[in-house]
Order: sequence, then structure tokens, then C-alpha cells
Amino acid sequence: MKQITIITARELRAIFDSLMAYIMLVTFLGFSGFFTWLYGSDVFYINQASLNTFFNIAFWTLFFFIPALTMKSIAEERKTGTLEMLLTKPVSEWQLLCGKFFSILLLILIALALTLPYYITVWCLGNIDHGAVWSGYLGLMLMSSAYISIGIVASSATNNQIVAFLLALLVGVFFHFIFGALASAFSGTASAIFHYLSMNTHLESITRGVIDSKDLIYFLSITLLGLGIAETLLLKRK
Repeated sequence: MKQITIITARELRAIFDSLMAYIMLVTFLGFSGFFTWLYGSDVFYINQASLNTFFNIAFWTLFFFIPALTMKSIAEERKTGTLEMLLTKPVSEWQLLCGKFFSILLLILIALALTLPYYITVWCLGNIDHGAVWSGYLGLMLMSSAYISIGIVASSATNNQIVAFLLALLVGVFFHFIFGALASAFSGTASAIFHYLSMNTHLESITRGVIDSKDLIYFLSITLLGLGIAETLLLKRK
């Protein structure tokens, strides 16, 4: 656990030493703020004390931002030759991956924490379902953890950051809406399988304030499976 904490702190410092973190935070807050407060389907337009508009925007914004944050996590280490040097120290592949994972997850947590004024403002405007809001934030964190894991797998599979970005985006597209579209196109068992695989299905359930064990298992399974695949890729290349 000590090694994971050290790697997480190191990676988080490295993220904030570059412009990537600040660009991500400013762009995320700009997009979410514009569509939550100013655009056609904003809070004032729907005339309801709800953050559903923000959660819908964050659902898409994080989908594009997370691959950009994860693309260099392993690919850059391998390209510069620091990965081999790092793994010669008393650090396992799993600890390295967990450190990378938690550093990016903490950045997402900071980004979401900066949107809490949205919640407070809407709360002042009317009666808000606090349970649905907090479960919505939980859903975004779980979704982010799954996509971070997918992004780390993509970064572990190649030395090229652009390829890692596109690969993570391609895999994410299936979870984001293709599985949902296939669920509508098919019926019976096939439809049920695609419906379960759809990320939107589980996130919608959580943002409504319903925290079901099957949704938690879904997100945690993707996260752990992704980190496990990334570890296997590192071990094979080693």
C-alpha cells in the first residue's frame, strides 16, 4: 500500500506539473457550466431543481477527457525507457498500475468537487433531491474508474500515445452507446446481455438515486478486469 501511495502522489504531482490537468479542469468546468446554466436545456429552461443536465453533460465530457488523461500513463514510460527502470525497484506491476489509476481518479474527483457550487446553487433555487445528486456523483466516479481502467489497458498495449487514445476511445464507444443500440436492435437473451453491458444503463439507474449491487459489481468488474489485463500486458512485455 505504501508503494501505491508513493506512486499516486508522484503521478499526481507530474499531472499538475504539466498543462494537461489545468486544461482538463478549465475545459470540463467550462463545458459543464455552459450547458448546465446557459444552453437551451439548462436548469432554468427545465424549471426544475435538478442536476440531471450536468450529469448528462459530464457523462459525455468525461468520456472524451479520460482517454486523453490515460494515454500517456504507460505508453510514455515505455517510450522514454523509464518503465523498465521503475520496475527494477521494489514495485510490482500491479502497484504501478494502481498508482497510475488512483492519480487520474483523484484528478477526476477534484474536477467533480469543483462543480459542487452547481449543487449548492440549485439547492438554493428550490427543493432538490439530495440523494439523487450524491448518487449521481457516485455514478460519475464509478464510470470514470471503469474508463480509466480501459485507458490504462490501451496505454499498456502500445508505445504511441495517439494510438492509446484512439484505442481507449474505440473500446469506450462500445460501452458508451453501441451496446445500448444493439440492445434495442435485438430481443430476448441477446438484448438482455447488450443491455447489461451498456454503461448508460447502469449510470442512469444510479443517477436516479437507485444504488443496486448489480450496478456496483458492473463498474468494479470492468475496473478490476481492465487493471488485470494491463498487468498481464506488462508482464508479457517484461
